[in-house]
Amino acid sequence: MNAGVLIEQQRRLSRAVVEDAAAGATPADGLLRPRPGGSLLNIYRHAYRARLVAALRENHEGLPRVMGDEAFEALAQAYLSACPSRHPSIRWFGESLADFMQARPELAPHPSLADLARMEWALRMAFDAADALPIRAEALQTLDARAWPGLRFSLLPSARLVTLHWAVEPLWRALQTQAAQPADGEPELPEPEPHEHCLLAWRPGLETRWRSLESLETVLLRAVLDRQPFAALCARAAAEVGEADAATAVVAVLQGWLAEGLIAAVQV
Repeated sequence: MNAGVLIEQQRRLSRAVVEDAAAGATPADGLLRPRPGGSLLNIYRHAYRARLVAALRENHEGLPRVMGDEAFEALAQAYLSACPSRHPSIRWFGESLADFMQARPELAPHPSLADLARMEWALRMAFDAADALPIRAEALQTLDARAWPGLRFSLLPSARLVTLHWAVEPLWRALQTQAAQPADGEPELPEPEPHEHCLLAWRPGLETRWRSLESLETVLLRAVLDRQPFAALCARAAAEVGEADAATAVVAVLQGWLAEGLIAAVQV
């Protein structure tokens, strides 16, 4: 068989398996031998979708437990049809699930679950991010005071700043406890309350960490991610705490970041 013909047949078969059959997938006429009792193509299609749904479960461990198998299956199938996998690795399947849930609220029993998906994805991304050694406080103590206004800080590659509209952290903790210490029956899970805030996830070593942020730290983290220098951080802080306390507030936050192993480098 001509190599070009073989490649085209492989592409046709791939499209026939991957594309949503309900949306008019590419037919595989002439590519598969007839099989008594049913279409071999449907077996491949089912296996492909089932594996991606399983990957979605693995990448969002708590979400299926809250929603239940039937509701999560419906969500996963709808997401797969609307947002098919575009990455060679299924590890990255689910990147847009939270946004999809927010756009399709009828697929989730509670609007806060989109934020639960965001939190779980941020933790997964922090865990899989590139390794980097955080700097120690001593790295800043030797700097000339005249250099401080222009200092720029780089966070660890694992740092993720996520905007949440609901306080889903207690729910996430309860799900972790439930998974680690299963009890008889299903314990009642806390219902999240509306709360606009940001969540920080990062991995300074082998263990992923996270915490919820107050307004000032959120502002400063966003400035650091925008590559703003120390002087700009102080200006941002002045709008939050007043000009007299701005520098002190920024230094206190920086000390906390250093202690938590969040800063990877400083540029003079």
